[in-house]
Amino acid sequence: MMLVNGENYRTVWMQDTSVFMIEQNLLPFRFEIVECKDYEQTCVAIKTMVVRGAGALGAAAGFAMAQAFLQNKPSEFVDAARRTIEATRPTARNLFYAVERVYRAGLTSPQAAADEAQAVADNDAADSQAIGRYGNELIKNGFRILTHCNAGWLAFVDYGTALSPIYQAHEQGKNVFVWVDETRPRSQGARLTAWELNNAKIPHRIIADNAAAWLMAQGKVDMVITGADRIAANGDTANKIGTLGKALAAHTFGIPFYIAAPLSTFDRNCKTGIEITIENRNQDEVLFQEGPDAQGVVHRICVASPGSGALNPAFDITPARFITGIITEKGIIKPDAAAIAELLL
Repeated sequence: MMLVNGENYRTVWMQDTSVFMIEQNLLPFRFEIVECKDYEQTCVAIKTMVVRGAGALGAAAGFAMAQAFLQNKPSEFVDAARRTIEATRPTARNLFYAVERVYRAGLTSPQAAADEAQAVADNDAADSQAIGRYGNELIKNGFRILTHCNAGWLAFVDYGTALSPIYQAHEQGKNVFVWVDETRPRSQGARLTAWELNNAKIPHRIIADNAAAWLMAQGKVDMVITGADRIAANGDTANKIGTLGKALAAHTFGIPFYIAAPLSTFDRNCKTGIEITIENRNQDEVLFQEGPDAQGVVHRICVASPGSGALNPAFDITPARFITGIITEKGIIKPDAAAIAELLL
C-alpha cells in the first residue's frame, strides 16, 4: 500500500455499506477521503473522476453494484442501477468486468455481491503486484523510462500497472529515472504520477506532452510503459489521449513501447480497436485549469481564447503493431490475436 502522511492506503475500499476513495481531483495539493453512502454517490464519483484509472474504476464500480444489492430493493432497481453504473465511463473495460462479476454473485445474495466486490478489489491489487514483477525484468540499471497519464497506485486498488515495475525496480536498488508526461487536459501525469513518484522518492521530471518525441530523438528515453483502459482481441489498445503519439514516436526511434494491464482489461468480444467506444468529455477540461495560489486557495482559470470551443476525446487507440509487448499478471505477451486468445483461455 502507498504510504501517505504516515498511513497506508488503498485507492478505493468498502466498509459496511459505504465506499471510500481518495479524492483524486484535489491531488497533489490536498489529500482527502470521500465517503459514498450509496451506489448513486459512487456513480457520481466515478463520472466526475474522484476515482479514475482502469483498476480503481473496476473496483469502485464493483462496490457500487454491491451497494445496489445491499439496499434490498426489487430486481428492477438492481438492473437499473447496473445500467447507471455502466454508463459512467464507457471506455474502461475493467468497469464492465467488475459489474458483471458482482451482479452474477448478487443474484445469490446481497452478501455474496459484497464478497465478490471485495474479491475484485483484492484480485486487482494482486494482479498489479504480479505485473510489477514481470515488468521489472525488462528494466535495466540506469534506465530512463517515459510514461503517460497515471497508471500507478492511484489508478488501481494498489501498486498500479505502468508504475508497478518501476516501484519494484527502485526497491531492488536499480537506478531508474522517469520522464512524466504532463498528460493534458487533466494533467494526470503532472498531478498524480509525479505526486506518487515524489512520495516513493523515485527520481523524475515532469515534461510537456510535446517534449516526449524530442527526448526520444535525443536518445534520452530507454523504454516507454503506459497503462490501458481496454485491449481488443487483436492487441489494439485504448489508453489516455496522447498515448498513440508516444507509440508512434517510440516506433520511429526504435524504443521499446510496453502496455501494462491485467487480464480484466482485455475484451475478447472486441475484435479490433475500431470497435472501442471513445469517451468524449466536457470541453471545459481543455479550456480551463485549476490550481492553488500562494495562500492555498484553489482557483479555476481560463487558459484558452474566450469564446472558442474545444474537442475533448479522453482516449485514443494504439494499433497492436506499434506495441512491443503487453505486461500482464501472467507474463509478457506479444500483442497479437493468437497470444491473447491463449492468455484468456
